Amino acid sequence: MTIGCIIQARMGSSRLPGKVMMEIEKNKPVLYYVISQLQYCKLIDKLIVATTTLVEDDKIVKYCNELCVDSYRGSPQNVLDRYYQCAKKFSVSTIVRIPSDKPFIDPEVVDNIIDKFRLNSYDYITTFLPSTFPSGTEVEIFSFKALEYAWKNAELPSEKEHVTPYIYNHKDQFKIFNVTLPEDLSHYRWAVDRIEDLTLVRSIASRIKKRPISMKDVIKLFNREPQLIDINKNVNREEGTLKSIKEDENFVKSRKL
Repeated sequence: MTIGCIIQARMGSSRLPGKVMMEIEKNKPVLYYVISQLQYCKLIDKLIVATTTLVEDDKIVKYCNELCVDSYRGSPQNVLDRYYQCAKKFSVSTIVRIPSDKPFIDPEVVDNIIDKFRLNSYDYITTFLPSTFPSGTEVEIFSFKALEYAWKNAELPSEKEHVTPYIYNHKDQFKIFNVTLPEDLSHYRWAVDRIEDLTLVRSIASRIKKRPISMKDVIKLFNREPQLIDINKNVNREEGTLKSIKEDENFVKSRKL
């Protein structure tokens, strides 16, 4: 079993364009943190940044080269195809999916979920069906076989854009497990979708000096300085979901015409 972590990254984010290369600390952009945190994982064999073939993403490939991190270039729109082709090229049998909006992804959480996947016969494990984890710490892991099946059968735009919806929308076809925390922490948010989120993660990075930064470290900081939570409290987290629902509805309508 080769466990590969594929980080999807692009400059063309609709809500905060170029966010992956925006600095959290001097010369340390969001993408640096995502990669750096994941390099502390003990159970990942390969780390690959999957970006697009668009010219604007040359910057991401150049940055990966500077960090000596593997990169792959694929479809700008069909992220499912990008993941499938990337996993195939790098001979990855088990895929950990991490979007690049998670600068404080917790390596301990990632390793725990990989361990659960290794010791069981699941096709797909996640942390958000439903989520008890803070936004910015979610993890998904799935087999290449499940990815290939989704790649062959997915039709809806949301299934191609978000990689795994085909799997969790067809629970009868896959063995799925959801990891939950003893306490629901899903009201905490430090994923980077908007400029307010970037302001928050900059504040977190400047206050917590140890590396990697764990989920527990951030919760402790919030308990000490609860005013930090207000920085991004008004960010609408449903924008992406609503956009995907609309695209799926239009797709279904067009097929009926």
